[in-house]
Amino acid sequence: MARDAREKARSDIRRAQARFEQTGDKHEEARKARRESFERGREAGLTLREMGEAAELHWTRIARILGKK
Repeated sequence: MARDAREKARSDIRRAQARFEQTGDKHEEARKARRESFERGREAGLTLREMGEAAELHWTRIARILGKK
């Protein structure tokens, strides 16, 4: 069960990152969706490194994104 939540969170992060990279004028909306997907990943138990791998970002970048409000 927890494994399914983690896989779903990884998939969610990949989708959000792809949308973020493809946006033009809706950049702020995509930024919010990406941050929310990282928060869901954290709630699902993913580490910063696992989220970074899913988003193809360094884990410290994930930490900075999550640290901003």
